[in-house]
Amino acid sequence: MKVPVYNMAGEEVSSVELPASIFEAEINRGLMHQALVRQLANARLGTHKAKGRSEVNRSTAKIYRQKGTGNARHGSRRAPIFVGGGVAHGPKPRKYVKNMPRKMRRAALRSALSVKASNGEIIVVNEVTMDAPKTKEMVALMKRLSVENNALLLLAGKDDNVEKSVRNLPSVKALPAGYLNIRDLLGYNKIVMPLAALDVVTSFLSLEDDLDFDFDDEDEVEVEDVAESEAEVQDAEGEEE
Repeated sequence: MKVPVYNMAGEEVSSVELPASIFEAEINRGLMHQALVRQLANARLGTHKAKGRSEVNRSTAKIYRQKGTGNARHGSRRAPIFVGGGVAHGPKPRKYVKNMPRKMRRAALRSALSVKASNGEIIVVNEVTMDAPKTKEMVALMKRLSVENNALLLLAGKDDNVEKSVRNLPSVKALPAGYLNIRDLLGYNKIVMPLAALDVVTSFLSLEDDLDFDFDDEDEVEVEDVAESEAEVQDAEGEEE
């Protein structure tokens, strides 16, 4: 697929061929959904907690005598039916981590990029540079590229001037191409990428010669759980002592 290349003035200066293996891959909506659910789930902290009746700090004395009051029988102020009592079936800390093989994640990215390319939502520029952080110049650039609203700007690497110029724009996000993810790809209408960023995307999505993926593939990246790792270290230190 050949797309035009624009300069920062919004003028078409050349064209570039997008790799068919990445930008014309088979579109798998189910795989994209699975990758998006995984990313959103892994972003959750899972620190929610409500105290049950055994955890609240209330008196352990019986509320009133068992018989003779005409009221229902009660034995504890900690019961969920009382104000200040424990919560019945309340939330407990848990992990929402979902794993997904690397091949599947990359296939989801290729699928999302193919959707964007087929819809004409990928805009390639020769470069995006700023001498100093200037939000006004970034707004003018986006207007010249006809992507004023809801655009993802991919960068080849960290660029403080460009990132600071975008920071105050609510509908534009600057992201290093190495951090490309399914949520940002699907969440923005237009994808603006300089040629250098296109090279980065092409390099890390073309690492696998075989684009087919296996659900039982052993090549799976586990999500690190810091809290669990610290607990294991503490247990090991305790055993040594």
